[in-house]
Amino acid sequence: MPNACVIGLGKSGVAAARLLKREGWQVTINDRGTSEALKQQQQDLAAEGITVNLGTAFDPEVLQPDLVVVSPGVPWDIPGLVRSRELGIATIGEMELAWRYLQDVTWVGITGTNGKTTTTALTAAIFQAAGFRAPAFGNIGLAACEVVLAKEKPDWAIAELSSYQIEASPSIAPKIAIWTTFTPDHLNRHKTLERYYSIKAHLLHQAQYQIFNGDDPYLRKVGESMAVPVRSEACWTSVNGKAHLIGDPNQGFYIEDGWVRTANELILPANLLKMPGHHNQQNLLMAIAAARLAGIDKNAIAEAVATFPGVPHRLEHICNWHGIDFINDSKATNYDAAEVGLSAVNSPAILIAGGDAKIGDDTAWMSAIQRKAAAVLLIGDAAQPFAKRLQQIGYTQHEIVETMEQAVRRSAELSQQLDVKTVLLSPACASFDQYQNFEQRGDHFRQLCLEQLT
Repeated sequence: MPNACVIGLGKSGVAAARLLKREGWQVTINDRGTSEALKQQQQDLAAEGITVNLGTAFDPEVLQPDLVVVSPGVPWDIPGLVRSRELGIATIGEMELAWRYLQDVTWVGITGTNGKTTTTALTAAIFQAAGFRAPAFGNIGLAACEVVLAKEKPDWAIAELSSYQIEASPSIAPKIAIWTTFTPDHLNRHKTLERYYSIKAHLLHQAQYQIFNGDDPYLRKVGESMAVPVRSEACWTSVNGKAHLIGDPNQGFYIEDGWVRTANELILPANLLKMPGHHNQQNLLMAIAAARLAGIDKNAIAEAVATFPGVPHRLEHICNWHGIDFINDSKATNYDAAEVGLSAVNSPAILIAGGDAKIGDDTAWMSAIQRKAAAVLLIGDAAQPFAKRLQQIGYTQHEIVETMEQAVRRSAELSQQLDVKTVLLSPACASFDQYQNFEQRGDHFRQLCLEQLT
């Protein structure tokens, strides 16, 4: 019986282990954590015949696996994985494992620094409205291997792909690939902007059809120079009208006079999508472009767009308390996403920010705070450095409140004192200082709002 080792006891790692077990592999999961929750998982998986090693670093020379499968959150360059590749052991990501079993399914692959989750969810909603089994998975919703384990094989695979997942899954070749945005992110893992770019570019290079956000400054420069991976027949989108399209205008999708359209047809009114912000209009264009390339008719597209509720943790309206809207934008884990979120809501707003800070340029975010924020409440490890940064730009309406509980309580007090109608959690940070992930952070914010304010 061949021997496989899965690194990471998260949702993706467990799904990969179960798939391998089903396919006749002897499976060990390795995780450095030792929490009570992980120990419970260890017991549960032991009952399924899957061994879990906790509290130890992965050493391929000890375990001697025939295959190593890596969860998305595990750095590709940890010593054990570097050594396994040096030893010639097949070492792949969980997404690559899923691809091996889903190659006969047509894929839409969606990547980008920001915007990919909303674009993925909306794309899946459109395909589903057209009658397809088209689950959204990967960096959103289901783990990729959960899709393989499902009873019914999908008609279309709608995959949100982070740079981590692409890096460890070089074979994935979607029929349609979308690149939503590109700004510096994850540089603590990828080290250079060029490396981060090349990972995402690989997915577009592998695709049959390419869709690019023509309003993203970086991607626009790439398109105008026809740099790798852009092909001449690529589809470009723009919320700024046909004149702003790159490449062949007959290939593009754009908004003009309030309509989503191409050079040859009106598709639907842009305001059919109820989510706020220009960035969501751009997400709409890219999802519609994918649907039309897949041959989906306008009626199904309109039905899905009109009923699309948005995605949790991305400008998610939680409640209205005494006329004040509380909005969860926990998925804004970098400066660019937080700037977009703050720019999209009604101002002035009370902003809750902070967490595990990332490397990046905060200039546009700071400018948005000066324009839009009545006050900023700072939480987590980034609270002190963010307070110093706000002082540097002359912004004094900030307080360090440290925890989410205090932030929600203080935001309710301040919003009434200042007659502000919006409270926005948009952290501009990762969550790992206080939470396991941004979803848990957003869920905690939602729970506090609903318990304390309603």
